[in-house]
Amino acid sequence: MTSSGTDVSVESVVRRVAAAHRAERGALLPVLHAVQAELGCVPQEAVPVLADEFNLSRADVHGVVTFYHDFRREPAGRTTVRICRAEACQALGAERLLGHVRESGLTPGETTADGAVTVEQVFCLGNCALGPSVEANGRLHGRVTPERLGAILNGAV
Repeated sequence: MTSSGTDVSVESVVRRVAAAHRAERGALLPVLHAVQAELGCVPQEAVPVLADEFNLSRADVHGVVTFYHDFRREPAGRTTVRICRAEACQALGAERLLGHVRESGLTPGETTADGAVTVEQVFCLGNCALGPSVEANGRLHGRVTPERLGAILNGAV
């Protein structure tokens, strides 16, 4: 830990990534993406370091991290399932998929206590013709039924 209580490994990652993007205009977003790629999330400890690196207030950095749904404050589960909620998928049954998630004891936007699954809602996966669509660990699935979603959540697909 540093004197400010920041974990040295988080601080070193953030400072290294920030240095790599320092010359870019509007570098905060690319840095946040890079930090999340390396650490699995943008931890709270990264906020003051980013504020220092970019001469921003902590509130400004916190606002960016919490505004964009792509940034996580905690690491995602081993399986990340993203359910499309855009209009086409809604018309084709996305709400049934969310109902199945809730009936399975999962909460959209959260990770299970054992760290196995994170379920997220997104607003377009770009697979509108094959809705409702789900992305699981980067793999896109179309025409997903609640039963097929159950298989995806259990790792069978």
